[in-house]
Amino acid sequence: MDPQARIRRVVILGGGTAGWMTAAALSRSFGRSVSITLLESEEIGTVGVGEATIPTIHWFNDLIGLDEAEFLRATKATFKLGIEFVDWAAPGSRYFHPFGQFGASLPGVAFHHRWLKAQAEGLDMPLSDLSLAGRLAAQGRFAKPAGDGRSILSTLGYAYHFDAGLYAAYLRRLSERHGVQRVEGKMQAVERHPETGFVTALTTERGERLEGDLFVDCSGFSALLIGKAMGEVFEDWSHWLPCNRAVAVPCARTAATTPFTRSTARAAGWQWRIPLQHRTGNGYVYASRYISDDEAAATLLANLDGEALAEPRMLCFAAGMRRRAWRGNVVAVGLSSGFLEPLESTSIHLIQSGITKLLTLFPDRNCDPALADRYNQLLGRDMDGIRDFLILHYHATSGRDEPLWRHCRTMTLPDTLLAREEQYRRSGRLMLDPEELFRDASWLAVLNGQGITATGYNPLADAIDSATNRAQVQQIADVITRAAPTLPLHDTVLAELMA
Repeated sequence: MDPQARIRRVVILGGGTAGWMTAAALSRSFGRSVSITLLESEEIGTVGVGEATIPTIHWFNDLIGLDEAEFLRATKATFKLGIEFVDWAAPGSRYFHPFGQFGASLPGVAFHHRWLKAQAEGLDMPLSDLSLAGRLAAQGRFAKPAGDGRSILSTLGYAYHFDAGLYAAYLRRLSERHGVQRVEGKMQAVERHPETGFVTALTTERGERLEGDLFVDCSGFSALLIGKAMGEVFEDWSHWLPCNRAVAVPCARTAATTPFTRSTARAAGWQWRIPLQHRTGNGYVYASRYISDDEAAATLLANLDGEALAEPRMLCFAAGMRRRAWRGNVVAVGLSSGFLEPLESTSIHLIQSGITKLLTLFPDRNCDPALADRYNQLLGRDMDGIRDFLILHYHATSGRDEPLWRHCRTMTLPDTLLAREEQYRRSGRLMLDPEELFRDASWLAVLNGQGITATGYNPLADAIDSATNRAQVQQIADVITRAAPTLPLHDTVLAELMA
């Protein structure tokens, strides 16, 4: 290995959540052995709708050595136990997608097959009775997972809601402490090697020249490097995910914190509600084909918990991705690589996913194409899997007759999603690959919540005596019922941790 071939200079184009997460991770991992420069302009706003996260955020926070109490204070964060879906399957319906697991880990077949067997043999118990996270969320309570597998607390998982702008500022402070140099300004030109096509430098409007060995494109939807400079095409998924706009507005808090994100189906899309310490974040994600911007804003403003704290802010986007997010010596991270609406709070996870893969496959200056191919393959699998999970929410509906929902109910689905749904209906099996983001509990919650139920279960469950199985399933539901009221309220835990 030639030490002279090592990458010594990384240039990140764009700040915001993606840019500063990348800077924080690289600076923490490489220390001062790699020079990291980030170019951003205060004049360019950030999207900033990704205020809700999923439990994979803990990996990133551990990587950068983040102190949880300091993080909670700095970003006005609250805890998140999952997502409540209102009016999705049909008007008046409600279900909860919990973090963690349903039931408990017992020997033999996966727990949900035990539940399906008990149901088939007469036990009248909804899936929601087997989720401690769901029960705590409904009661406004919170507890962290326990390491002891014998405790019902071991079935919990959690993430955060936070102010994305404050999070980026917090990561900037950490990054600059670790040597990241921030340059204020806008990019004016991209210099490329005449033979390899590699980017060699960025020039700013003020004439500064930023040379690098590796360039990370965090320029958001503009995709200034991966799209405009490198010419990588965007694969459009709007035929499956037709929502292409959002209007967002914060409002005043009016009650105790609900430790979950709420998603409420509307005529032309859905509305999010994200509770923070200092305000509540709200937005309406919609398809402009079915509603005007003014109508969407009016719908959102009419459905707030408290007084609006700002004017509604409009965002435009398209669902899809670039199959080659790494091309040459340019790696796109975040929105420049692709976008999936925040229905399951995956935006920040996808930033992390790109960073993880970049660290694992970090190249020398020649940027071995095999490493780029592997990166692109893995990121593509991530995006395809999340895409299918989001489509499931849209098409598995009944009782909604608005044009958007009629379209989604009858649209042609990806073969991968069709096969997964049909297998679950037939056998109760969840055919998941090891690297998939959403695991059994997530698919179970949404499949059942949207009205897709299993007619069979794994025959291995029949090796368990029926009375014993039923008693054990009932016992776990009873433990959850008894345990939930003994655990503290969310706001009490938050205050104690930040004290």
